[in-house]
Amino acid sequence: MFYFLQEFGDQFAALNVFRYLTFRTGGATITALFIVFIFGPQVISHLKLRQGHGQPIREDGPQSHLITKKGTPTMGGLMILVSVLISTLLWANLSNAYVWIVLFVTAGFGAIGFYDDYLKVSKATNSGFGGRQRLVLESVIAAIACYAVSTMGEAPFSTSLAFPFIKDFAVDLGIFFVVFGGFIIVAAGNSVNLTDGLDGLAIVPVMIAAGSFGLIAYLVGNEVFSNYLLINFVPGTGELAVLCGALIGAGLGFLWFNAPPASIFMGDTGSLALGGMLGAIAVATKHEIVLGIIGGLFVLETVSVIVQVISFKTTGKRIFKMAPIHHHFEHLGWTESQIVIRFWIISFVLAMIGLSSLKLR
Repeated sequence: MFYFLQEFGDQFAALNVFRYLTFRTGGATITALFIVFIFGPQVISHLKLRQGHGQPIREDGPQSHLITKKGTPTMGGLMILVSVLISTLLWANLSNAYVWIVLFVTAGFGAIGFYDDYLKVSKATNSGFGGRQRLVLESVIAAIACYAVSTMGEAPFSTSLAFPFIKDFAVDLGIFFVVFGGFIIVAAGNSVNLTDGLDGLAIVPVMIAAGSFGLIAYLVGNEVFSNYLLINFVPGTGELAVLCGALIGAGLGFLWFNAPPASIFMGDTGSLALGGMLGAIAVATKHEIVLGIIGGLFVLETVSVIVQVISFKTTGKRIFKMAPIHHHFEHLGWTESQIVIRFWIISFVLAMIGLSSLKLR
């Protein structure tokens, strides 16, 4: 559609508005939202019918989940991914290589998550795809994407790591950029996956991060704004704002059905894909460290699991009542809605801190 409107924009002045990145980002947001709204109920009904007992619930998890979440279907991430893909194809400039790189990571991680969800549902167990095999596949996908990113810019900046809050300072990682960038993408995917444990807990922080990186992509890809803000100019990355807009729209639509009590769960299909998508955008825009700030909630959830495992293996004691940390607060007596909303607030505050790096230099 982008090319169609671009061609006719020369003949009809009113269609020139479709040339603007901000307009197309808004268009992608609305399109993705309506796709989920329109087809969501049908998808949920179909998944309920096919999955029977729904997503298997952890027996070692909070006991209330065995009652409140039993029978809820999973793989709801399919709703998000399909709407993001359609919206991107309709509104983005498909000649932009960054668009295809991010879609490659999103689809690849989504496929891995889908297979994991399929194994869990078909076998009625929490044990899905083997952890090591999954990490290997994720790493391969991420490495390919990072290598593609490294070939698109001018050396040595294309393989450099930029630091927030510091003007004109970057470290050239050379070939290790592929390793570092790959780690960021894989870590982002699995961090969002760990966060997805309560109704609505993961999708809103994902949308907050997507909104933040939509702004970052727009500014980084604009030479005038990047020079004014003293941030690194990365030509072409502005188009990623359209993908971020599509993700926000799809996320809002999904939240309509995922709000407590959830009618459907995102599953690994969605959480892995969305985390990988955010990681890929961060690598493309050279804001990998900022992702750690904006996505600080995801980092906290992951660190809580790592600390819990290390503590139990070395001392035999657990620091948290249960990991990830949102379950710890459940055991402390917080209600699910209290945890979810308070974590949303934390995500919003962290996003503001991360975005401040654009000006504080």
